[in-house]
Order: sequence, then structure tokens, then C-alpha cells
Amino acid sequence: MYPSTTIGMNSRIGSFNHHMLIFSSSTFSLTSVEAKAGTNSDKIDQSVQRRTANYKPNIWKHELLQSLTSQFSEKKYKTRAQTLKEDVKCMFVEASDTLSKLELIDSISKLGLDKYFMQEIKEALDATALSNNTSVLKGDLYATALCFRLLRHHGYHASQDMFLDFVDGTDKFIPSPKVSIKGLLELLQASNLGGEGEDLLTEAGLFSIENLSGFGASSDNMLAKQVYEAISLPIQWRVDWYNVKKHVQAHEKNHESTKSKLIELAKLNFNLVQSSHQEDLKEVSRWWMNLGIKERLSFSRDRVVESFLYAAGTAPEPKQASLRKWLSKVINLILITDDVYDVYGTLDELEIFTNAVERWSPEEIKELPEGIQICFWTLLNTTNEMAAEIEQENGWTPVLPYLQKTWTDFLKSLLVEAKWYNKGYTPSLEEYLNNGWISSSGPLLSVLAILGVADRKTQNVAEYLKDCQQIIHHSSLVIRLCNDQGTSAVHNYLGCGTRERRRCFINLMLHERSKRFRRSGQGAHQKPNREGLEAD
Repeated sequence: MYPSTTIGMNSRIGSFNHHMLIFSSSTFSLTSVEAKAGTNSDKIDQSVQRRTANYKPNIWKHELLQSLTSQFSEKKYKTRAQTLKEDVKCMFVEASDTLSKLELIDSISKLGLDKYFMQEIKEALDATALSNNTSVLKGDLYATALCFRLLRHHGYHASQDMFLDFVDGTDKFIPSPKVSIKGLLELLQASNLGGEGEDLLTEAGLFSIENLSGFGASSDNMLAKQVYEAISLPIQWRVDWYNVKKHVQAHEKNHESTKSKLIELAKLNFNLVQSSHQEDLKEVSRWWMNLGIKERLSFSRDRVVESFLYAAGTAPEPKQASLRKWLSKVINLILITDDVYDVYGTLDELEIFTNAVERWSPEEIKELPEGIQICFWTLLNTTNEMAAEIEQENGWTPVLPYLQKTWTDFLKSLLVEAKWYNKGYTPSLEEYLNNGWISSSGPLLSVLAILGVADRKTQNVAEYLKDCQQIIHHSSLVIRLCNDQGTSAVHNYLGCGTRERRRCFINLMLHERSKRFRRSGQGAHQKPNREGLEAD
């Protein structure tokens, strides 16, 4: 018996449920920063009244994180997983028709297993895309929408014309009693992969939501929950790794005995990956503790675990440990610098700090408060270390100038918002978004992720990043729009610095320009879809 088949799912910390997921320890410490701090910093600190955001303390104790253990590091579990992979490969042969293969691919993807079956998935989708197999799906909205979504998700150029059988002469979807809730759900998910100008897919989304809304409010079963989740947050906007447990539970509740091997593999794989994440998290926590920042920067957030969870959602695979390390470090630095600009620093100090980072020179920070000097030295040393590691592991060279520029751009955008706040200025929507897509930190994290995963020894760094420029811009705009809508209540609670100004502006947009704002959000989501298709 293997524990992956009998694991309880209610424990907060333990096998399968524990969403903990990090990296190499740095020798850089606070002591080295204090030695470099200027002698005038205390005088500056005493002469300025600093704001505070009243952040709640970190709930994750270092000792608790260091106590994490997992039995799934043992070799026998990896051996069992390999056996189950072979069993699942046989399921592709056993799937007798196109729809069965598509549903198998969908299950494998949702259970976080697609990386093990890329060849089988490619062969099945090639056969679907390059032949007339899609014709057997005609008249079946569920099957057609599922096929379209999977083809688009895997980079195939599926046309929106696949849905012409379901619309009238004016491209309006035809209501029919034959259309199931499951079919409408798939149509809604498919519509979220539409690009600019694909009006039929926009209509598909409106049609789906109109027909699903009443169902979700009047029923209490699992399908109603799926309806609510699909409307509130489509699967394309969710973090795949953190949905695996939910999909395992759904398969078990449906008593899908034909997929018992698949479910067992999903549980076992989850535990194996999580075991790797736990060891990584322990290492990241040690790195953070060794820096000693949280004791001296009391104005800033201490969110090392949350930062790591973001990184693990972006790069969940054990082989992506280095990228998780780099992302976690950068996210922590983003939080610190964001608090320096929003809460701690004066406008004059922020301008000096921004110029120092742009020049990558410590000479200019000697007159700044110790807290800001600590932030600068941590940023400079950590970025230098990461650049060297990326060059060594992935073959990019040089890396530092690009990381330095993305940091400079990010800090300049924070400085713009700080100036708006100090002047009491409310920008126009265009001004706000032109600056906000950069202050979202999207470009900074995107450049790091690209350099961290791609092995491009034969391609120039500048050329590669230029190729990704549009998708970085549009994705970062999505981050800004979504974050501002989701965190305006938090900013209201904090009531400090540029966050207060941002909250007021968001309220203005939502109340006075709501239609235009929603169009911006929809367009921003469609543009990355279009860029992704054109890149394949």
C-alpha cells in the first residue's frame, strides 16, 4: 500500500494538503550592511517623522518551517510513481475515440501530470488538429469547446469558426435545450482564450455567463460550485499547481474507477513535489534569517513564506529550484522597496535612492537613513549574486545590466506614484496605466522568469527580451488591473502613503469610468492570448 492512495485531505500541514513549497543560503548578512552605513543616518532618522503601515506580524515561525518533514523523499515512492506513469500511458491506447482522448488530456493537465506525458499528448492533439477528427465533435458544444480549449492551450491555431454550428446568421449563439451545463462551462473556459478581434469568442463568453448565472445561484451541488468558480475566476487565471488537490477531490467524488491509477499518480506526484518544496522552503527561511532584515526594517513586511508560495506556483517542478530561489528573493525585495517608497522614505530620500540604483553606486546613499541603506545593499548584493548564478546555469551573458534596468524602471515607477501622492495629484487613466504596468512589478518578475528558465546560449539576451516585450507589457497590465481591484479594500484599511492615493484613484475609476476600466481589463487579457498564439 502506498500512502498516496489513502492520504487524508483535511490536515492543514501534512502530506498532499500542505501547500508549502525554495533555496540556496546567502552569506550576505546585516552586519556587512551596518558596517557600510553612513555615520549621518541616525541623525536623519531622528529628524523625520516616519509613517507606519501597521502590518500584521508574520505568522510563520522559522522554527516551525525548519521542522517540516516528509516521508516521500524515500526512493520507493519514486519507483511506484514510475510504474504508475507506464499504466497511465496505456490509457491513451485504451481511449477509443477523440472525445475520450481529449478528456484524458484534460484530466492529466488539471492533475498536474502533463509534463510526464508530453509526447502522448502531442500525438493525440496532432491527430485532432491535422485531420478531420474535429468533425466528429460537430453538434456537441461540450466536445467542441473542450477540443478548442485544449488545442489553444497547447499552442495550436484553433479557429473560432469551430463554433459556427452553434450560432445564427448574426453570430449570436442559439439557445437550445440540448446545451448542457457542462457544455456551457466548457464554452466559457474556451472563450477566455480569445484574442483581440475574435468577436465570436467574446459572444461565447457573454452567452455562457448569461445562461449559467441562474444555475449557480439556485443549486448546491458540485456542478454549481464549478459554475461559480468559472464565472468568478476562470481556470486560465488560476495557479495550476494550487488547483491540483481540488481536481483530485473532484475525481474521487465522481467515483471514476477507470482513472484510479491516474488519481493515485496525481496524489503521489503531489507529495513528491511537495517534499521538494518543503526542503526548499526551509532553505529560504534560513536565507532570510541570515540577512537579519526583519529585525531592523520594522516598517516593512515580513512575508518570506508568502513570497515563496508565489514562486512555487510559478515554478512548481523540483528541477526549477533555482528559479524558485531567484523569484522568492526578488519578491521579498519588491515588498521591502515598495514599503520604502509607500511608507518610510521622504520624497528627497526616494529620489536619491532611485538614482543610486540606476547608477548601481553606493556612494550616493551615505546620507540616507540606515533602513534605506540596508535596503540598497540587500538589493545590490542579491541581484549581483543572482546574475552570476543565471549566467552560470543558463548560459546567458551578460545578465546584470538587464536585471539592473528592470529594477531601475520599477523604482522609477514607484517614485512617480510617490510624487503624485505628495503633490495631491490624481492622474488620468492613461497616465496611471502607463506607469502602473511597470509598478505592478510584472516586468521585473517576467524578465527574471524568462532568464531563469530559458537556456539560450546561442541567442543574444537583448534580442530575446525584445521578442517578449509585448507579452510582458500586456501581462503586467493585467497584474496591475487585477491587483488594484482586489486590494483597494486593504489600501483603505492601511490608509498610508501612495497606497491611499492609489485607493482613491481606483475608487474613482470603478465608479466614474467602470465601463472603460472593464474594457481595459478585457483587452489586456486578450492581448497576451494573441501574443502567445503569434509566438508559436
